[in-house]
Amino acid sequence: MPETPAPASYAAAGVDIEAGDRAVDLMKKWVRTAQRPESVGSLGGFAGLFDASALKNYERPLLASATDGVGTKVSLARRMDLHDTIGHDLVAMVVDDLVVCGAEPLFMTDYIAVGKVVPERIAQIVKGIAEGCVLAGCALVGGETAEHPGLLGEDEYDVAGAGTGVVEADQVLGADRVRSGDVVIAMASSGLHSNGYSLVRHVLLERAGRSLEQRVEEFGRTLGEELLEPTKIYSLDCLALARTTQVHAFSHITGGGLAGNLARVVPEGLHAVVDRSTWAPGPVFDLVGREGDVAREELEKTLNMGVGMMAVVPEDSADAVLRTLAERGVDAWTAGRVTERAGQPEAVTLTGDYAS
Repeated sequence: MPETPAPASYAAAGVDIEAGDRAVDLMKKWVRTAQRPESVGSLGGFAGLFDASALKNYERPLLASATDGVGTKVSLARRMDLHDTIGHDLVAMVVDDLVVCGAEPLFMTDYIAVGKVVPERIAQIVKGIAEGCVLAGCALVGGETAEHPGLLGEDEYDVAGAGTGVVEADQVLGADRVRSGDVVIAMASSGLHSNGYSLVRHVLLERAGRSLEQRVEEFGRTLGEELLEPTKIYSLDCLALARTTQVHAFSHITGGGLAGNLARVVPEGLHAVVDRSTWAPGPVFDLVGREGDVAREELEKTLNMGVGMMAVVPEDSADAVLRTLAERGVDAWTAGRVTERAGQPEAVTLTGDYAS
C-alpha cells in the first residue's frame, strides 16, 4: 500500500512563522533608534503611524513620495555574508530622490522578500535601514518580511523601500527654476553607490574572474569591501543648502549616469555643459573600464563616475553653496554651467577628459 502523505502545513510548505517572530524581536532595538518626534506607536502593528499635525506649520504642504531598491548589489552582500550595508543603500536611493525636489524625508517603510527567514540576517538588514534613516533624518515606521520558499533560494533575498517627505509648495525645486548662467555643483559619490552592478559583476567577477576576497591595492581593501561601500546619503546636506543658500535644482545621479539624470532638471531651451577635467573618478571606475574594455560612453551612462548628487545654483550663490558643503564634510566642486541651448541637440554635454 502506498504511504499516506504527512498532513500538509505551512511549515512543511517552507514558511517558518516562529522564525519570522524571532526576526521581529531582533529588529525591534534597531527600529527604535530610527524615530522622529512625530512617530506614533511601536513595531508590530498593521500600519505605521506618523503625526501629521506637524504639517500645520506649512502654508501649503506637498507630500513627496519615492520608492526604490538596490538592484543586484544584494547578490554581493549575500556572497560575502555581510548584510548591514544594504540598508544604507536602500535608504539613500529613496531619500535622495525625495530631496531632489526640496522635500524633507519624514518616514520610510521597507519590504524584505526572502527564500528562508534567518532571523539574525533579517535583523542585520533592518539594522542598516535604521542606521540609514538616522543619517537621513527620517523615521522607520514599519515594514514587511515575506518568506517565499520555492520562488527564492534559501539564501536569496531582495529589499525595497518607500519613503514620504514634505515640501512647501512655493519652495519646490526643479527645472522650472533653472536659468541660463546657473552653476552646476558636483558632490562626490562614495563609490559605485547602487547602480550598474550587473555590468560590474559581469566585468570583474565573471569576465576577469576576480575574487571578492582579493585585496586590490588601488582600493586599499578587498574588492568585496569596495563593492559593498554604502551609497552616500545626501538628504540632510541638500536640505541645509535649500534652507540657507539659493538652490534652483538638485539631480540624484543614479541609473542613466550623470548626463541622463542632470538632463531631467535642464528645461527646454537651456543646455548644461559639464567639464570632466574638474574631477578624477575613483579607481573602481577605472578598473571596471579597463578590465571590461568598456567604452567611456558606456561607463558614463551606467555608472555615476564619482558624482552622486548635483546642485544647480545661481552664480552668485555658488561660493556659499561650496562653503556650506565643505563645512558639512561633503567633497564638492564647480563642475559646469547652464547656457542657452543654441541648437545643441542634447540637454547636457560632457567635455574634456577626466583629471588623473
